[in-house]
Amino acid sequence: MSRSARRITATVLASGALLAAAALPASADGRDHGHDRPTHRSAIVLGKIQYDSPGRDNGSNRSLNAEWVTVTNTSRHSVNLRGWTLSDESHRTYRFDMRLPARSSVRVHTGVGRDTRHDVYQDRRFYVWDSKDTATLRDNRGNRVDTKSWGRFRDNDRRDGGHRDGGHRGNR
Repeated sequence: MSRSARRITATVLASGALLAAAALPASADGRDHGHDRPTHRSAIVLGKIQYDSPGRDNGSNRSLNAEWVTVTNTSRHSVNLRGWTLSDESHRTYRFDMRLPARSSVRVHTGVGRDTRHDVYQDRRFYVWDSKDTATLRDNRGNRVDTKSWGRFRDNDRRDGGHRDGGHRGNR
């Protein structure tokens, strides 16, 4: 191949690479700002969610604590959750202050209780999770880590059988 042919080929390839790079969306911090969705999979994920406590919703602490969200660490290393938040669509927010050991889970209960390694409590007097809602987990910088919705369209996140799509509950 002649020298000029090599130059033309190199120029065409370089131009193609520049055009391809210009066509990609810009994202300096790895987040899709248009939809606030994570662009990578986190080791910390939302697991099972019991959004409708079994039995009659009478507002008792026992009933409130039967409403919970599981947060799971799927990695081989513990993760510091201090400053991470769990919230619903109405922006009722729980702030974590714990370290989640490797390959373990913690249940975040709605009512009042004493925090342990496996159970933490929001210390609320009213229900948080509605029959149509979204749980959002954010890291200590406010980046969305995971989200799970239920009660909409086909109820895609209804995986554990403990979810009942009941009507509107009192004390909301």
